[in-house]
Amino acid sequence: MNSPDVSVVIICMNNLRNLYPCLESIREQTSEVSYETLVVAYLFTPENLAKVKADFPWATFVESNELRGFSENNNLALRVAKGRYCFVLNDDTKMEMPVLDRLVLRMDSLPERVAVLSPVTVFPDGRVQMCGRPKCTWITLILTRFRLIGENRGPYVNKPGVFKTYNLLGAAFLIRRDVFEQVGWFDEIYYFAPEDLALSTLLNRRGWECWMDADVRLIHYEGMTSGHTLSMVRTATAPAGQRGCLIFYEEGKWWRTALLRPALLLAHALQFVYHGLKALRHPRPNSDYVLWRCDINCMRELFSRKTPKEIFVKYYTRLS
Repeated sequence: MNSPDVSVVIICMNNLRNLYPCLESIREQTSEVSYETLVVAYLFTPENLAKVKADFPWATFVESNELRGFSENNNLALRVAKGRYCFVLNDDTKMEMPVLDRLVLRMDSLPERVAVLSPVTVFPDGRVQMCGRPKCTWITLILTRFRLIGENRGPYVNKPGVFKTYNLLGAAFLIRRDVFEQVGWFDEIYYFAPEDLALSTLLNRRGWECWMDADVRLIHYEGMTSGHTLSMVRTATAPAGQRGCLIFYEEGKWWRTALLRPALLLAHALQFVYHGLKALRHPRPNSDYVLWRCDINCMRELFSRKTPKEIFVKYYTRLS
């Protein structure tokens, strides 16, 4: 197939428990559009790679055997994608309706200025997780960290039908491939976050628009299976993601640095106490213990000049 309608791009970090339901649901729920599925097999063991290739011969597996972030890994597959559209999808998702069929049909009917169309993400119990995303600034970052405002607020979120939003949903979004290539794919300075906000902001500044289809829903497990402890890898991704957020929100302005970092330090200190006290109530490891460690690492790196990747490598290698 030289030019499918959609190139589905999924990153999986050697987690078959996530990947299998995701791939199976794509196959079961897609019938009207042509597609290719590109799975970035990130740090897979040889045994898992051989197994998944045998079980899903219709998918293409792009091996990634070096430490890379979300942007870098996605770009490995995006650069070889052939579809008119790219559908960037988290591996901890599952379709229970024809998501691809409906998004492509809708996208084909929208004005050309619409570059991105996202589905609603829901929790396994059906509760809405995210339906649109507002514009994010350094001020809203502080306010949300102290829970003075909610993340789902304003005119860009929680509307019925198809509507214009500001930021795409990083867990799942359909984007015009030619536009994605034109803006240079994901910015690789961001290792785990906030590459989705950076992409949305760039698109908006260049006159493109991000839209939502509230009639299309996708289950998102948020990086963990219910009842299981958060992975210790989060203690490396959290400080790396924080450094990426600082790069994005500060934009090199010293006065933003002077205001933003002390505020985040206070927020992390409060969370450090909260998660630390909760962690004492249960045997280790537990999710609150992992979050407590995240708070420690984020405070340590708050005033660092290291790149997000350097910070991730520092803490990830300690887990080995």
